[in-house]
Amino acid sequence: MASLTIRNLDENVKKALRIRAAERGVSMEEEARDALCRALGVGQAAPKRKTAEEIMAWVRAQPKGEPLDPRYVMLDHKTLTDMISDGEL
Repeated sequence: MASLTIRNLDENVKKALRIRAAERGVSMEEEARDALCRALGVGQAAPKRKTAEEIMAWVRAQPKGEPLDPRYVMLDHKTLTDMISDGEL
């Protein structure tokens, strides 16, 4: 993998990058890599990671009864956080 240093970056660009990275729960470096991949149409950008609020909204929106995916039969707090940290959600 190659490395790149960007000098004289506009402060507003850096701030926007920091905000987007925080919203996705990734580092600024990862967000910058993904933004460059998307802009140039090369490489593979990492999938957007879901926030805890998005995950809980998804859980609440699921129909009551038997879930479609058997992994979600019992979704206690520990299981949910483990799945998030493992990148499954």
